[in-house]
Amino acid sequence: MATELYRDDWGIPHLRADDAYELARGQGRVTALDRAWQLEVERHRAQGTSAAFLGADAAGWDVFARRARLDDTARHCYATLERRDPETAAWVRAYVDGVNEGLAEGAGRAPEFAATGLAPGRWEPWTPLGVWLATHILFAGFPAKLWREQVAERLGVEAVALFATDGPGTSGSNGWLVSGERSVTGLPLIAGDPHRFIEAPGVYQQVRLACPEFDVVGLAVPGVPGIAHFGHTGTVAWAITNAMADYQDLYEERIRRTEGGVEALEADGAWRSADVRSEVVEVAGGEPIEVEVIETGRGVVVIGPEAGLGRGTGGDERAGAAVSLRYPPRVTGDLGFSALLPLLRASRVADVDRALDLWAEPVNVVQAADTENGLLHRVAGHVPVRAETNRTRPARAWEPGHEWHGRHETPYGTVDDGFAVMANHRGLATPLGVEFAPPHRAARIRALLEERDQWSAADLPALHMDTHLASAAPLLDLLAALDGLTPEEAALRDRLLRWDRRMEAHSTEAATYADLRSAVVRRLAAHPAFAALAVPPAYPEVFLPWLALLPRIAFALEGLLTARELYGIERAALVREALAEVAAKSPSGSGTWGERHRLLPWRALAPTADPYDEPGLAGDHDCVLSTSSVPGLTDLVARGPAARYVWDLARREDSLWVVPFGASGVPGSAHHRDQLPLWTRGELVPVVTDWARLTREDPPAATPSYADRAAVHEQVVDGFGTVRVLRLDPVADAPVVHGWASAQRAQCWGMNGLGEEQVTEIYGNLDTLDTHHAYLVVKDGTAVALLQTYEPEADRVGECYPVEPGDIGIHLLLAPAGPEGGQPGWSAALMAVLARYVLVGLARRRVVVDPDVDNEKAVARFLRQGFVAGPVVVLPEIDLPDVYLPQKRAQLAFLPWEVAFPG
Repeated sequence: MATELYRDDWGIPHLRADDAYELARGQGRVTALDRAWQLEVERHRAQGTSAAFLGADAAGWDVFARRARLDDTARHCYATLERRDPETAAWVRAYVDGVNEGLAEGAGRAPEFAATGLAPGRWEPWTPLGVWLATHILFAGFPAKLWREQVAERLGVEAVALFATDGPGTSGSNGWLVSGERSVTGLPLIAGDPHRFIEAPGVYQQVRLACPEFDVVGLAVPGVPGIAHFGHTGTVAWAITNAMADYQDLYEERIRRTEGGVEALEADGAWRSADVRSEVVEVAGGEPIEVEVIETGRGVVVIGPEAGLGRGTGGDERAGAAVSLRYPPRVTGDLGFSALLPLLRASRVADVDRALDLWAEPVNVVQAADTENGLLHRVAGHVPVRAETNRTRPARAWEPGHEWHGRHETPYGTVDDGFAVMANHRGLATPLGVEFAPPHRAARIRALLEERDQWSAADLPALHMDTHLASAAPLLDLLAALDGLTPEEAALRDRLLRWDRRMEAHSTEAATYADLRSAVVRRLAAHPAFAALAVPPAYPEVFLPWLALLPRIAFALEGLLTARELYGIERAALVREALAEVAAKSPSGSGTWGERHRLLPWRALAPTADPYDEPGLAGDHDCVLSTSSVPGLTDLVARGPAARYVWDLARREDSLWVVPFGASGVPGSAHHRDQLPLWTRGELVPVVTDWARLTREDPPAATPSYADRAAVHEQVVDGFGTVRVLRLDPVADAPVVHGWASAQRAQCWGMNGLGEEQVTEIYGNLDTLDTHHAYLVVKDGTAVALLQTYEPEADRVGECYPVEPGDIGIHLLLAPAGPEGGQPGWSAALMAVLARYVLVGLARRRVVVDPDVDNEKAVARFLRQGFVAGPVVVLPEIDLPDVYLPQKRAQLAFLPWEVAFPG
C-alpha cells in the first residue's frame, strides 16, 4: 500500500506503510507539506545559500557554512553511508524522494515563498545529512575556546575559570528516568525537555511512524528521517540531553601565500599546500561576498588571515595567522545515520544500546527503559582522544602533540535510588568535557523526585514547570549584608529577602530581582578590570555571541560574586549601587516577571504584518523551567524548552508531549500555534495510539519509490546528484512511461493515443528480447528519463549505415523539464552518466543515436555531449501491432569510447 496519513486532533501526522522505505518517503512528503518553508531554509543554511533570499542578516552564517564546508562534508558522509550501509542510504533517499514529491505543494501553502521570491528547490540524497550537520555544528560550543584564549591573553590563565559556565551559545536539556520500583505501574517512566533556541516553526516535529517492522512515536528533526532524539516504540523508549562533551578542535595556523596557492606550516617545520578555492555568497539586496575556502591538514579554516590574527613566521611577511576547525564528521565521513533505523527497530534497551554504538554527532547523554524494566544510562557519540590542551584552547598547528588518536570509550552510568537525572551538569560525561551547566537544575529535579515514593506519567509534567532559582543565593546574600540603606532601598531589600526565589510569571518580586541582577551585570561588565575583554577580536560574526563580555558576565554571575577575590572589585559596593538604581527607578515594584520575560522565537523571515503577540513566561536560565534571556541586555526569551515529553513504558497511550507552537509550519493553519497556550501553561497533550481515534487524510497521488529496486548502474555526480539506472518494470513503470510517451512532444516515440495497458504490453514484449532493452533512469529518487538500448543490426537503423563491432544504439526520452531539468548543464550531466553505463558497463566501443533531423534541440544536445555527426538517413517505416513508427529523416551521430573518455 502507499503510505497512509492520519492525524490526531492536534494535526500531528501518524504514518503507516508496508515497509520502512515507503514509510520514510511518506515522512519526507508530509514534512514537506507541513513545513516546506522550514525545510528549504534549512537546506539553504546547510549549503550556505540562505542570504540569497533572506538578505544580509543571513550572510554571516552562509560565510561560515562555506568555510566549514558543511555541504561538502554532508556529501562525503553520504558517500560513506552508501559504501558502508547501503540499506540506510536507500532509506535516506526514500525520505528525500518524499520531500521532493511534496515540496512544490507545500511551498504553495507557505506565504514566505511568495514574500521572498524563493522557488522550492530540489533535495539531494545528502541534504538530510547537511541539515543535521548545520543544526549541530555549534552544539559543542567550540567558539568557547576563542573566548578562553581571549581571557587568558588579556587577563591571565587563572581568569578563565571565573567565566566557566554553560555558555550563551550552548543548548542543553533536562531529562530524568524513574525506574519501575518508583512508578505506580511498576514500569519505568522517562521525561524531560530539550532546551534550544526557540524557532518558529519548531525544531522538533511530533510524528508517528508505523510499518510491519516497527511502530514508533517521537520527536523528529524536520528534514531528517526517523526519530533520533526522543522516541517510544511501545516496548522501549529513549531520550537525550547534550553531554557538554568537547569533540571539536581549533588550531591556530600559520598560513602563507605562494605562486602556487596557499601553504600551512606543519608540526615538522615544513610548509605544505592547503586546499583553497573561492566561492561567492549571494546576498539579496546587497553585494555578493567572495569567500576564500581553505582547508589545511588539520581542518577547515573558519577564521582567515584577513581577521588580522598574527604576524609572519620565520621572517616571511606573507605568512599570517588563521584558525582552523577539526570536527569528527569531516575526518571520519560519519554522521552516525546508521543508528537511525536500528533505533526505530529497537524493542529492548539492549537494542538501543547497540544502535547508539553507531552514533556520532552530536555527543549526548542517553536514558532508555523498556517494558521488562531494563534501564540504560550512557553517553553516545564520537569524542576523539587527543592532548588535554586541545580541549581548552586553540592548539598551535606548528607544534607537535595535537593529533587525534581514535575515540574515547563510552561512559556508562547507573540508576541510583530509582532515579537517573541528566541536566548538562558535571556527571556521567565529565571525562569528555570542559565546561558544564551549573548543578542547580539537576539537583532540583532530584530533590523533587525524592519527595514522592512513586510517580505516574500524569504527575511528571509538574517538574517541567518548576521555577525555583537556586543561583539567586549569592546576590541575595550580598544584599542581606548591606547596611546604611535609605528607607526605599531597605524596603526593596526586605521584599527581595522575603521572596520565595521562584521566577513565576505573575511575580513582582521575580521582576524586581531580575532588575537588580541586570544592574549588577551591567556594572561588572563596565568595570575597568574587564575593559580588556570589552572589545572582541575582529572574528566572523557567527562567533560573536561567545565573545561578548556582557552575556559572559551574566551567565557567570554566580561564580563572579562568590570568587574569593575579583581583581579588587568591591562587589558589595556594586550591589549597593544597583539596589539604589532599582529603588529609584521603581520604588513600588517592577511589574510582573511575565510582562517582560516574553517569548522571542527566531524566525527566518520576520512577520511584516500583524506580528504575533508572544506570551510572557515563567522560569529563568538556571530553573528547571529553563527559559533563557540575557540579564543586563534583555529579558526576552530566546531559548527554552523546544518540546516536553513523558514516556510511559506501562501504557504508551498514557504518554504525553507538547511543542511550543504546533504541528504545522503554515501560518494561519489550524495547527500552526494551537499548542502554544498549553506549552506556556505547562500542559501536555496525550499521545494517541489507537488508529480508530485518528482522522484519515488521503494525500494526492504520489510518484512511486524506487529506493528498494536494484540498479544496473548507479553513479554519484558531484554537484548533480545520484543517478540510478533501473531495468524497466513493464507493469510498475507503465504509468510513468505512458505519461511521457503519450505526450505530443514525444510523437516520434510512436505511442501517441495508446492507453496504459497497451504501453504495458509493448514493454512486456520488449522485455522478452535479447537485442532490445528498456531502462528507467532515476535521479535522486525521481524518474527523469526512459533509456532504450538496441543492437543496431537488429533495428531499422542498421539498414542505413555500416554497423561496426561494439556498436550499440540508444533512444532517450527525457521527462518533462522540472525544477532542475530546465537548468543549463542538466541534460549533459545525465547523458555523461548514461554514456558511462553504456560504454563501460556494457563494454561497448561506440554509441549511435538517430534523432529526427528536425529535432534541433536533441541534435544539438548530442553534439554538445561529444557525439560526432554522421550522415542524414531515411529510416524506414515500421507498422507493428500497437506501434507505428513512420518513415523519418534521422541525423545519425556517434560517440566513440575515445571521445567519451579521452586519455
